Formats: sequence, structure tokens, C-alpha cells
Amino acid sequence: MIGDEILIAALVYVIASLGLAFFQQKQTAKLKAKVDALTVLVKESDRQREAVKRELQELRSGTIGVGKRMLELEKKTSQQDARLDEANQQDPQAKLYTRAMKMVDLGAGVEELIHECELPKAEAELIIRLHGKG
Repeated sequence: MIGDEILIAALVYVIASLGLAFFQQKQTAKLKAKVDALTVLVKESDRQREAVKRELQELRSGTIGVGKRMLELEKKTSQQDARLDEANQQDPQAKLYTRAMKMVDLGAGVEELIHECELPKAEAELIIRLHGKG
């Protein structure tokens, strides 16, 4: 009898152990599937991150190029402005026209331009038409 009880207890222990092993195997398979899915997600995330990194680098390079080009254009514009100022200062007639344009901006009329800048009437009218506010 004690031998039968030990045999039954051993049989219950073996069946319980087999059940537990089967349960652990199913849980391990589920966890492995989850790990595989997460691995795929991580790889895709890394691929996307690298693509964004490359695009950002391209944008930086483009921005640097545009910045350099802007500096070159500003330098050329400054040089041209300096040349224009120099040319205007050397040409007394240009000074008169510049003064006339400023006067028109301030609201001067034809007669004022004729008198103050010593311009012919036709030129005074033309300056007012070209640079007048109305």
C-alpha cells in the first residue's frame, strides 16, 4: 500500500512536472515571438533614424551653401553700393537728381525742383512722374 501511494504520488509529480514543462514551453514560445517582433521594430526604427539623419545632414549642407552664397551676394551688393555712392559723389549732375528725388519724396512740386535744383521743366516733371507718390 505504501508502495502504491508512493507510485501514485510519483505519477502525480511526473504529470505535474510535464504539465509545468509544457506550460513553460508555451510561455517561452510566446516571449520569443514578442522578442522577434520587437527586434523587427527596433531594426525598422534604426533604419528610419538613419534616413532622417542623412536628410538632416543634406539640409545642413544645403543651408551652409545658401549661407555662403548669401554672404557673397551681400559683399557684392555692398561693393556695388560703394561704387554707386562714389560715382554719385563724383558726378555733380547726379547729386542734383538725387536731391530732386529726395525733394519729390518730401512732396516738392515742379516749380520747387526748377528753382532749387536748376532743372528744366521737362526734367522736373519727369522726375515727379517717376518718383512721385501719386
